[in-house]
Amino acid sequence: MRAARGGRIRSLSVEWLGTVAYGEALKLQERAVDARRAGETGDRLLLLEHPPVVTLGRTTRLEHLRVPRQELARRGVEVFEVARGGDVTWHGPGQLVGYPIVDLAGRGRPDVRAFLRRVEAVLGAALGELGVAAETREGWTGVFVAGARPARKIASIGIGVRGWVTWHGFALNVDCDLAGFEAIVPCGLHGIEMTSAARELGAAAPRDLMERARAAVEASFRESLG
Repeated sequence: MRAARGGRIRSLSVEWLGTVAYGEALKLQERAVDARRAGETGDRLLLLEHPPVVTLGRTTRLEHLRVPRQELARRGVEVFEVARGGDVTWHGPGQLVGYPIVDLAGRGRPDVRAFLRRVEAVLGAALGELGVAAETREGWTGVFVAGARPARKIASIGIGVRGWVTWHGFALNVDCDLAGFEAIVPCGLHGIEMTSAARELGAAAPRDLMERARAAVEASFRESLG
């Protein structure tokens, strides 16, 4: 049965894929977008983790890559230039990555900015369930720890759109090695700190924090997108 395009669709399948190399995840997303555009599937949210990797979005300034690519390769960190919005970011174990494959045209008037704001709200709600108060910042995309000065960023978002179907997505720092961000200027933002749910919760962080984060993100996305 083919999923219709252009009408209002209030369904979302959520899939946990485990650890997936970034290059393979790109191919998987491309196939998923093509299938969604063809009406072969409904909307999907792909949840996974990546081995260490740096990705450069469409607005990346090369000086925001603080470590030469050769040195990153020596450290086992891949580098990809990708067709998403935003600047440079890092992914690695302990970070929950999500790729929403969503047909915006099937959910009313397509609006990429509105979708970005919705993803921010979804992640903020999920963090609240984990015990981390979150907020957005005017002029910046992503999710930050509420009231933190200087700003502490806990989730990054970079969306791509192909035929009004979204791909790429978000990275929520759950319990990752924050030293990975030292190789870059995260999201091109100077003067901010990168943080994680584990760091913010401290001794109160549960041992199954990643599993709880996955459950909270899934529940929040289902509530927002059906």
